[in-house]
Amino acid sequence: MPDADQTRFDDLATLLLDEYRANGRKSLGRAAAAVDHLKEFFTGWRAQALSSDRVLGYLRHRQQQRAANATINRELAALRRMFRPGERAGRIVRRPFIDLLQEHNARTGFFERAECDAVLAQFPDDLQPVFTVAYLTGWRVKSELLTRQWAHVDVRAVLERQRARTWAIEKATRTIIPWLFHRSGRPIKSFRRAWLTACTAAGLSGRIPHDFRRTAVRNLERAGVPRSTAMKRVGHKTESIYRRYAIVDEAMLKEGAAKLQTLHETQAPAAPVIPLTKATRTKRVSSSTVRVNRARRERRVRAARAKSLPAGEKTMVGWDGIEPPTPGFSVLGLSSCKYA
Repeated sequence: MPDADQTRFDDLATLLLDEYRANGRKSLGRAAAAVDHLKEFFTGWRAQALSSDRVLGYLRHRQQQRAANATINRELAALRRMFRPGERAGRIVRRPFIDLLQEHNARTGFFERAECDAVLAQFPDDLQPVFTVAYLTGWRVKSELLTRQWAHVDVRAVLERQRARTWAIEKATRTIIPWLFHRSGRPIKSFRRAWLTACTAAGLSGRIPHDFRRTAVRNLERAGVPRSTAMKRVGHKTESIYRRYAIVDEAMLKEGAAKLQTLHETQAPAAPVIPLTKATRTKRVSSSTVRVNRARRERRVRAARAKSLPAGEKTMVGWDGIEPPTPGFSVLGLSSCKYA
């Protein structure tokens, strides 16, 4: 086994991928793709020579290749993980500081039920059940659905129809088909062209299969499923990842506002009921008397003001504050007026 001074990047990359294989990690494919990009830049380098400055050089190299920030971050995360098994194996003395970029390209696409139905109607028979289950469960299409066999799942709803279809093919071909989803008995390897054709025909160009995963998480949120249960259902191991998929739309905001209003109404104290006692009746009568007395005072004040006016002006304003009509004035006379 090489010592710390002789350990190279390639040794760390091998350790990382071996660990992924040993633990059966579903993200092995993505890790291998990240390692391939890292190898183009770091192959042959000693592990202890991978300083923060050289990692920054790799970052700039990938940016010049127009790689997205999210892609670069996945690669830097793989590089950072490489040092952990190397450290446990005694091949690493010091790990470099590896900072990640800010990501502003997180996708927020999802399907409403009508949109999902429109796309599913365009798929051939061998792909319809695949994406129906993807919509309902949020499972990853390639790594989780297309690798399933009948021994892995319980037969329910959509899967019962798929089971009947599989039995018909087995009977016709006299073969046993172990795959849950298949294309005439063979595993489905690619569906890109079928996906693009279906989305275009449904008027939903630009969508990707992973949008079904986001849709399933949003539906779980809408249904009020506890977050711990929802994470188990879709296979998210950390809440931070789950929150990236828990998309809040306008309908959810309105529903949340309605629920909050209902909560406040149920928690608000009931208005006190005041019994109608003799004292209450007396107070009400007194209030009415006050209003009457106030009106009388106002009439006396107006009368006193009217007496103080000259004789010719006493009839200009009535007691109710409305000016009486001018003597001899008639609105009928306006009909004969003409504009100059």
